[in-house]
Amino acid sequence: MDSESRTARELIDALRTRNQTISFCESLTAGLAAATLATIPGASAVLRGGLVVYATDLKHSLAGVATEVLEVHGAVSPVTAREMARGARRACVSDWAVATTGVAGPDMQDGHPVGEVWIGLSGPKWTASSSAAELVPSEAGRYALLSGASEPVRVLAGDRAQIRQAAVEAALRGALTAVREQN
Repeated sequence: MDSESRTARELIDALRTRNQTISFCESLTAGLAAATLATIPGASAVLRGGLVVYATDLKHSLAGVATEVLEVHGAVSPVTAREMARGARRACVSDWAVATTGVAGPDMQDGHPVGEVWIGLSGPKWTASSSAAELVPSEAGRYALLSGASEPVRVLAGDRAQIRQAAVEAALRGALTAVREQN
């Protein structure tokens, strides 16, 4: 069993133990995170569904991200990831929601480097976001200089497919950690 499948199985088990559900709001992963969870037997007990909001306007119309958030912070930002997660949780009526937004490549997007990916998490008591590169093993990342930054930051490494897979792993790991740490 690969790392992604193991994480998905552990997430399903953690949610089942707590009698909780999860949903997804995916941009660059385009439904891959929800599909990864759904490959595990027993997923139907916890997986409510998800939103694929690949286009920026759908982040607003389907996930409920405020136009002002998208105008000020853009589609690729920690703020947008948090709002996407809140929107999926609300739309899918789930206990938890995970969002993915970022740049898989091959080209930069609006000044954001390839591999910049944000994971949003919304749960029963809080909503937060993290850089995907902080949630995966170090070999899945690299350093890049973000627009306007004075120091490089960690982003996901690899080609388009590798970045999308690493984003899924980051989303599942982030959700698993959050579910396990809830009080």
